[in-house]
Amino acid sequence: MVKEIERAGIPVVHICTVTPISMTVGANRIVPAIAIPHPLGNPALDKDEEKELRRKIVEKALTALTTEVDGQTIFE
Repeated sequence: MVKEIERAGIPVVHICTVTPISMTVGANRIVPAIAIPHPLGNPALDKDEEKELRRKIVEKALTALTTEVDGQTIFE
């Protein structure tokens, strides 16, 4: 689905925990997530630390979204 949305001219960021799967499905902008059960957070952190972690992932995804890429790119 990611590839089809990109073909329509809409940039997509795939946030995922297993980046090789994103590579296999053809995502061009890939942002690694935290863990399979909690991709955008870590329940072991306190509220403020988890909020900061989530903010960093979303900011990285927004940066990836506005970055021109030529092929598959993982934004570490």
